[in-house]
Amino acid sequence: MQYDTNRTALIVVDPYNEMLAEGGKVWPRLREVAERVGTREHLEQLLTAARAAGMPVMYAPHRRWRPGDGAGWQHTPRPHSAVVQAHLFAEGSFGGQWYAPTAPGHSDVVAYEHWGMSGFANTDLDLQLRMRGIERVIIAGMTAPGCVEGTARHAMELGYPVTLVTDATAAYSDELMHAAHHLNGPLFAEHILTTEEVITVLATTPTAADAH
Repeated sequence: MQYDTNRTALIVVDPYNEMLAEGGKVWPRLREVAERVGTREHLEQLLTAARAAGMPVMYAPHRRWRPGDGAGWQHTPRPHSAVVQAHLFAEGSFGGQWYAPTAPGHSDVVAYEHWGMSGFANTDLDLQLRMRGIERVIIAGMTAPGCVEGTARHAMELGYPVTLVTDATAAYSDELMHAAHHLNGPLFAEHILTTEEVITVLATTPTAADAH
């Protein structure tokens, strides 16, 4: 198994302080699972390995709450209703900033913010991938049964073979992590790997620079 780093991208979903940092509103609910699997450390390692391999890195951020969001809507989708009620990822707030160790680098691409569970819906993520000739995606970030799964399912429907990274994500419980990777994931993911397994594959894969 190898990844063509010219044709594969790493997509990182919602790596906000809200989800990953001390003081984030959602972090207390994610801490137990995240610390057990090493979510934060593995996200850093995955990003480092992808960049070193010359693989494009894409960020799929959730809509940062702004005053007036959802006003006048006849129906507020459930994922966004939680954002509105708790002012999650509020623009300009600590929670709405990138978790610093996993923040975008100067050559990374940040897609438009998504409102629901999929990083593709109502954003330019698919355009950004296709314009770069990307054919496969590796998806990590927050949370495993939420926006990571929503983005991964959508990627599959668009024709992208998907790799999920089991320990570069987290969930509110072990049961939800199990469901994401052992029950739901096999329905749409081509590969379900650990960070170490992905890095091992990348270490044996010619880099984009080697191709020239």
